[in-house]
Amino acid sequence: MCVLANKEILLGVTGGIAAYKAAELCSRLVQRGARVSVIMTESAHRFIGATTFEALTNRPVNTDPFVATEHFQGEHIGQARRADLVIVAPATANTIARIAHGFSDDLLSTTLLATTAPVFVAPAMNCDMWAKASVQRNIAQLTEDGYHMIAPEEGWLSCGQIGAGRMASPDSIVAALESFNSK
Repeated sequence: MCVLANKEILLGVTGGIAAYKAAELCSRLVQRGARVSVIMTESAHRFIGATTFEALTNRPVNTDPFVATEHFQGEHIGQARRADLVIVAPATANTIARIAHGFSDDLLSTTLLATTAPVFVAPAMNCDMWAKASVQRNIAQLTEDGYHMIAPEEGWLSCGQIGAGRMASPDSIVAALESFNSK
């Protein structure tokens, strides 16, 4: 039996070109028997539709912090409490900064503040952005705060450059989650 079977996994999808990989990640998690809920940021909707994730999870996708679809005490509280683990993939530089500084101005960031579940972050951005001192400071802050980083891979980026910044492959992310949960 897979170590992710029957785990409640919250997948946070943010607004980057790698959002399409989040659908594959979601599918792989569901195939392993995980129960997956998805929170999409407003920017994520510009790259991939909620219908994709709803079809894969058979659950509503949540975006609005003020609209209750499953948890009437607030989606941020209900999602935070239900999650056995959380993965933010892709995690943009903007999202990483917001989490590192404790902002809670959308459903995803508010839920991350409310959860006591382990949180994994899979960054995805241009290699020049990834190399910036401010981004690296934010990554260091998240690590110090107990977040688990799944480092980006090197390779061809959508901007046409080659370097570090590609979101880790869905298989690599699943392997990291399985490794953590098998301990």
